[in-house]
Amino acid sequence: MAEFARSNTEQLRRTLQEAVVKCSERCLYQSAKWAAELSNSLPEPLSTSTSFNSDPDSQMQDVDLPPSLPISLSSNPNLEEARLEAQELPKYLLAKSYFDCREYDRCAAVFIPSILPRGPLTPTSPNAKTRTPTKAAKGKAKESSPNTKTDSIPLSNALPRLSQKSLFLSMYAKYMSGEKRKNEDSESILGPADGGGTINKELVGLARSLEGWFADRAAKGLERGNQGWLEYLYGIVLAKGKTEEDAKTWLIRSVHLCPFNWGAWLELNELLNRFEELQSIVRELPQNLMTLIFHLYASQELYQSTETTHNQLNDLERIFPESQFLKTQRALLFYHSKDFDEAESIFSALLHADPHRIDALDHYSNILYVMSARPKLAFLAQVANATDKFRPETCCVVGNYYSLKSEHEKAVMYFRRALTLDRNFLQAWTLMGHEYVEMKNTHAAIESYRRAVDVNRKDYRAWYGLGQTYEVLEMHLYALFYYQRAASLRPYDPKMWHAVGSCYDKVDRPIQSIKAYKRALVAGTYYDQGSSFGSGATNGEPPQGVLDPEMLYQIALVHEKLDQQDEAASYMEMTLAQEEGPGEDDDDEIRGPGTGVTNITSKARMWLARWEFARGGLARAMELANELCQDGVEVEEAKALIRDLRARMESPRSPSR
Repeated sequence: MAEFARSNTEQLRRTLQEAVVKCSERCLYQSAKWAAELSNSLPEPLSTSTSFNSDPDSQMQDVDLPPSLPISLSSNPNLEEARLEAQELPKYLLAKSYFDCREYDRCAAVFIPSILPRGPLTPTSPNAKTRTPTKAAKGKAKESSPNTKTDSIPLSNALPRLSQKSLFLSMYAKYMSGEKRKNEDSESILGPADGGGTINKELVGLARSLEGWFADRAAKGLERGNQGWLEYLYGIVLAKGKTEEDAKTWLIRSVHLCPFNWGAWLELNELLNRFEELQSIVRELPQNLMTLIFHLYASQELYQSTETTHNQLNDLERIFPESQFLKTQRALLFYHSKDFDEAESIFSALLHADPHRIDALDHYSNILYVMSARPKLAFLAQVANATDKFRPETCCVVGNYYSLKSEHEKAVMYFRRALTLDRNFLQAWTLMGHEYVEMKNTHAAIESYRRAVDVNRKDYRAWYGLGQTYEVLEMHLYALFYYQRAASLRPYDPKMWHAVGSCYDKVDRPIQSIKAYKRALVAGTYYDQGSSFGSGATNGEPPQGVLDPEMLYQIALVHEKLDQQDEAASYMEMTLAQEEGPGEDDDDEIRGPGTGVTNITSKARMWLARWEFARGGLARAMELANELCQDGVEVEEAKALIRDLRARMESPRSPSR
């Protein structure tokens, strides 16, 4: 990416500032905050370093003028829309004040009457692109809503003539009202009737009304005047109704028309399950800066901690050198590649720069938990609690702290509190599942993990947790399925493939078990080559570092079950070889130390000693047994083997080689 010119930077700043105003007008506060933070991370213009007045005694000496004064309400280049917005201004301000006070029904009622049908949104929600309102559609509406008087109103006439801004605010308020009511109607977290089946009853009305509005615009040839905000809302409604392909279509339309609405990009990311889907959908997106940011964010969410991803991040940081969002993405990339020290360092710097920033602190607490950094985690919990104790991120930080102290009941209490604040908060579902596993409550653990994957199917930790839980229940075929899902999301994580290989072994499928263990060997080099990008594990290249002795040992045992003793012995020898490392390469450079004597290598040594004893290799068996005595591992068995060896060697007929 070429360096942005100063004029491009100023244009980008003005565009982001305009996005802040437009998102704020429509009460999309998280998107407005994101755009404002990104705008503030741009380099300061040169004019800010020049004082307004060179007179040192002037009161205006230290005053800097911005390139353009902010506006309270954004202007609309469409004359018809601008006229409608001007007419609606008093009512719009009233509706927005109601929305800000969380009186969503009052907000919606300012512009649209309560005539929208209510009920569940069926998976076959109509798509305005291919279908138009018909009598059959109205007939379906009658089936799902008892209000026949309402359903007899044609969709195109169900809404009054409003500007797109006022219509969006009203319908978004309806959506938020349904979400609020859904949360109020939901049972307590994992309660007797909490199955996650409570629905937003406003979705069906919103879907049909938006379909009618878009169809009416298309019939009149007014599609070019669409602004992208209602497309965004329609995409959300379709996604909630599980009509995901249509939702993608409308969200892509939205980001073409309004690219700086970060909420639309987030919704689009939630619909992607694999990196291949991301690569496919990028071709349909606008070729601008926001697509680059989205590609980076979605790659990080899909655990693509590759050199390409880091290079994309480097390019973006040249444009936004102080962006906390981009620095957070960098930390998460290191976290996914298990470079915890580097990730912790970045999060620590972010916390020091902005101690009141709660965003992503739950990820930071996960890193500190893995590092067993209890003092830092305690400090983080204090900081987050002092800033805002009623944020789900704060509850997860405190829950992780109690989990590290092995106070699992208290940890569950805080994770449940996080879910009370936000039932779609992924981290809390997954972490609560971990706690229930520790507490041996497998039923609650399974339900927690299932709810986690309902929220985000890309969460490999929840899939892996489900596999672990079913393995505890000795339901290995179920465990195998979930482990395979986790491995598909994290193909370079040896832990995932080790679990898959273990399950294949337990269900008596040794060939597949060996393949999975070998995949784990290759995947292990992704993190062990001294690079965060896993360059040593690409293109099927053989591992060049120290191999995992555990994987080699398990492969040997499976070969033993197949009665392939020579093959098993060769893998046991490879297991022993890892004690001293790979040695020197062709350039006489030492590649690195080995593992040293471990429990696994000692088991391999004992297996080889017995195998040599059985096949008559008494000298080699004696050497291995003596090494076991020196290592101090399995000494009694080694001594017993030495006694048998001496007795055999003293016999005049004993073969030795």
